[in-house]
Amino acid sequence: MVSFLCNNTKIGLEGPNDRNSILTKQKRRRNAGLLSAVGEIMCAFPLSVYYCSSSYPGEDLDSIGDGIVIQIQKLGRNSRRIRSKIAINASLDDIWKILTDYEKLADFIPGLAVSKLIDKKDNFARLYQIGQQNLPLGLKFNAKAILDCFEKDLETFNSKKKRDIDFKMIEGDFKLFEGKWSIEQVCKPRLEDSDCSIDQAFETTLSYSVDAKPKLWLPVHLVEGRLCKEIQTNLSSIREEAEKVIDNTLHAQ
Repeated sequence: MVSFLCNNTKIGLEGPNDRNSILTKQKRRRNAGLLSAVGEIMCAFPLSVYYCSSSYPGEDLDSIGDGIVIQIQKLGRNSRRIRSKIAINASLDDIWKILTDYEKLADFIPGLAVSKLIDKKDNFARLYQIGQQNLPLGLKFNAKAILDCFEKDLETFNSKKKRDIDFKMIEGDFKLFEGKWSIEQVCKPRLEDSDCSIDQAFETTLSYSVDAKPKLWLPVHLVEGRLCKEIQTNLSSIREEAEKVIDNTLHAQ
């Protein structure tokens, strides 16, 4: 569901031509704001991540700079599969705490006005989120969504550990919107034959994948280009927040 708010803004109309011109401009601003607001929800959680370039199954992820890579796969006439990842200089546990502190996501994700926890059980959370964009003339555009998040148990392997959050939109502007956040930490022993739990360095990658199909009034090709900037901004914000935790911990020691 999408709401269009006009903050008591009054626009003067002088004649039919002027009126049509103003309405056309309003419509363009509304569409641009809507796509950005929807994008904030996707990048936040669904937090969530969207499209920068076209690619096909089997191809490598496409680098878009700042350590972020994104791939788009066309699934059907109006649906896409998107994969994205970013390297973060923080531990799996630190990133997990940030992603699952759901109500604080709006504190550092630009354009995410509300992230409210409306239900929480063991390894399950239901979120109500609002993505918001401010436009000229006092206009505000909101995109609202309810998302179910399923927190998976930690998986441990010889040299890495991994933990996922599956998510699914149950109410919002998409017929289908479901995917997964995945955090993977790989340890790199500093010394040959050393134990991975001792004297180690590690690399952590945050990955995001989603299958999305908008409702008929929102063609997916309109979403693709518009949301590229939001992906980069929001993933960078998560990385910045995680690395800030590390810096604060070091300074406190």
